[in-house]
Amino acid sequence: MASSSQMLKGVLEGCLLAVISKGETYGYEMIERLQNYGLTMVSEGSIYPVLMRMQKEGLVSTVMRPSPNGPKRKYYSLTSEGRSDLEEFKERWEILSSGVNTLMEKGKV
Repeated sequence: MASSSQMLKGVLEGCLLAVISKGETYGYEMIERLQNYGLTMVSEGSIYPVLMRMQKEGLVSTVMRPSPNGPKRKYYSLTSEGRSDLEEFKERWEILSSGVNTLMEKGKV
């Protein structure tokens, strides 16, 4: 049986795109926001490789800004391609989650 963190890996990019779509943000702040939505299994080690890949794919842009508490922080924003990818993710997620929910509710034999 897959653990919650294993299941999350498949949707983490979409979740990060959704968080970033709400406004420019940095890595640790994304983790806090995800945890506020109940995704407590997300760690820095799981999001930074995804963020790096998203940056390479042109889904997000980054800028370094001073931090009030130490070194500069890398802030992420969605690009137009990232917004399109988020909309596609929402459509795929709706289909997938609807199907799974229907199966779980009506799938009893």
